[in-house]
Amino acid sequence: MGEKYSKVTLLEAVNLAMKRAMREDDNVIVLGEDVGANGGVFRATLGLREEFGFKRVLDTPLAETMIGGLSVGMAAQGLKPVAEIQFLGFIYAAMEHLVSHAARLRNRTRGRLSCPMVIRSPMGAGIRAPEHHGEAVEAMFAHIPGVRVVIPSSPARAYGLLLAAIDDPDPVIFLEPTRLYRMNPQPLEDHGQRLPLDTCFTLREGSDLTLISWGASVHESLQAAAQLEEHGVSVEVIDVACVSPIDMDTLEASVRKTGRCVIVHEAPRSCAVGAEIATSLYERLWLDLQAPIQRVTAPDIPPPLFRMEQHYLPQVADILQACDDALNYA
Repeated sequence: MGEKYSKVTLLEAVNLAMKRAMREDDNVIVLGEDVGANGGVFRATLGLREEFGFKRVLDTPLAETMIGGLSVGMAAQGLKPVAEIQFLGFIYAAMEHLVSHAARLRNRTRGRLSCPMVIRSPMGAGIRAPEHHGEAVEAMFAHIPGVRVVIPSSPARAYGLLLAAIDDPDPVIFLEPTRLYRMNPQPLEDHGQRLPLDTCFTLREGSDLTLISWGASVHESLQAAAQLEEHGVSVEVIDVACVSPIDMDTLEASVRKTGRCVIVHEAPRSCAVGAEIATSLYERLWLDLQAPIQRVTAPDIPPPLFRMEQHYLPQVADILQACDDALNYA
């Protein structure tokens, strides 16, 4: 049993998970830019330095390349680094270490070494920030063999999935939807229970259509499902949560049942995780589909300045139109 909270945001859930992991295991180390003295740019690491000290909560220089390399070295020697990248658009300088070393360490050493590191980063648009602060490039990481990519969409899933990611013996990219950081606080118990990785979560059951989403777009997907329910349409909503590897069995079972599918994400359309899901479903369910699979995505452009954000991000109206196309396909 743990302390029960009546209202916890996704951001606070991340903080609680890190505190829990650090209390349970002295090898868990938090590092990143401003994570100690300031508690991080969004205050996700607030209070960690005060409780765990300078040796376990490390403020780094503004050098993502160094953060990535230092994390790999720590992980290879038995520590469990949890590194913060301030915004996802800043992670590219660390890609050399993620792709060439973190993802390959277990294979390169024939299992002698593993790389139990977590890279946390806010992701996505919708907070009135410049382009490098609003990117959603999860497909880039999903294409790297040896790396898990996890994207929570609620406080409870952020808490349980981050604890599981820290336990994982291999590298995990943990992407936190910035737009959801302080949206929709929910009750949460700090009980330390892990949620399973590589598993989709069915948020509501239905029989007429399957809505598949992850990250911040789950919010609009649930709104669309509620509106369709008012008009007698039974919609199943699934949060993919782990976009690499993908739990295709859960998605297949749902779409086999409903016969119709709409995939929603805020990453650009081309070569995205949604395209992979759609293709896999076509391979498995060609004769069970009652309509073509629809995709609702951001366009293939960099995130615009804030005046255009609402035209860039998938909206509830866009999802409803795609659902209508699927439901009325002749």
